[in-house]
Amino acid sequence: MILHCATTNAGKLGEFGHAAGELGGDVFRIEALPGVKDIPVPEETGATFEENAVLKALYYSGFSEELVFADDSGLEVDALGGEPGVQSARYSGEGATTEKNNRLLLERLEGAEDRRARFVCVIALARKGEVVSTFRGTVEGEILEEMRGGNGFGYDPLFYCPAFGCTFAEATTEMKLHVSHRGEAVRRMLDFLRR
Repeated sequence: MILHCATTNAGKLGEFGHAAGELGGDVFRIEALPGVKDIPVPEETGATFEENAVLKALYYSGFSEELVFADDSGLEVDALGGEPGVQSARYSGEGATTEKNNRLLLERLEGAEDRRARFVCVIALARKGEVVSTFRGTVEGEILEEMRGGNGFGYDPLFYCPAFGCTFAEATTEMKLHVSHRGEAVRRMLDFLRR
């Protein structure tokens, strides 16, 4: 079964595809929604990861006959009241980049003792303008005071995961699959589809 993923983020698509191969065997294949790079991006106006994932899945499902899924994911930091949250990709404002976002996060956490955080991923699965279901995954960790590792993307170099004793940017794709927020959300989606 082919599942179309509505993302232009190569890192996310790679993680989703790897998860489907590991968790779904030969039954499921995740591919980018055909032509997704040429489709105008919808404005993410939701206040929660769930709202944004549903908004995107409904929108992009109009461009395919197959099942389409979209996700909204990000980082929640306890000491910052849940920031950056749904603004994770745009945290540093207009012209936000990974480097600027990470730098701003470190600035706002300077001197903070409580550095607990979690990555959240919500996947919404839709077909032809109707939501089929949503799936949530989370992973707990903490924000380091400096970046470590060269893998992954986004906040991965700052996110230390006690489950395997390193940052997400130091972990292999296989390691992340078993504990990551995306891995958990994909696992729940595939389990749902098997039933």
